[in-house]
Amino acid sequence: MNTQKRIIIVGASGTMGHFIANSLEKENHEIIRASRTSADIKVDTASTKSIKDMFEKVGSFDALISTAGPTYVGPWKNLNDQTFRTGIEGKMMGQINLVLIGQHYIKPKGSFTLISGALTYEPQLHFANASAANGAVEAFVRAAAIELESGIRINAVSPTVIENSPQYFPYFPGETPTTMKQLEYGFKKSLFGSVTGQIIKP
Repeated sequence: MNTQKRIIIVGASGTMGHFIANSLEKENHEIIRASRTSADIKVDTASTKSIKDMFEKVGSFDALISTAGPTYVGPWKNLNDQTFRTGIEGKMMGQINLVLIGQHYIKPKGSFTLISGALTYEPQLHFANASAANGAVEAFVRAAAIELESGIRINAVSPTVIENSPQYFPYFPGETPTTMKQLEYGFKKSLFGSVTGQIIKP
């Protein structure tokens, strides 16, 4: 049986975050929902001040799950320095800063779980920005795992297109969608297991 944990879920108003938050809440964990829109706490992961303010309000916690990270989706011809920064500042630096700042608030033996995606190794049309951001997040997870102190673990969950987001199916021809139950198990492996520095593919 899993010991009750105090868990921050960043991106809790999105499809993945909402599902994971509800699932963990049913197991009597204390869930703190954070997002740019409706949630217990509002946070803009593109702002280090907003991230720090969130941690100051929450105080100590056992685990953080991130399902947030905007990227630019669009034709290659529209990629430039500005559009590419959508994923760099959103999905990449946003999640990295959750760890860099959050490490000062998380309890010993706590865990961080970030979100990447199958686009890292199976790119699709219009998703070059997401592929690059995902790859950076995964490299950060592997590097951070050997330096985080106090027994703190870090992993990334890397699904393909998820079943509850059918609007993205046309962009992933022939891909078998990741089910919400598979996604849940992937996050729980990171949250309750002993692995660190891993890219979990549900």
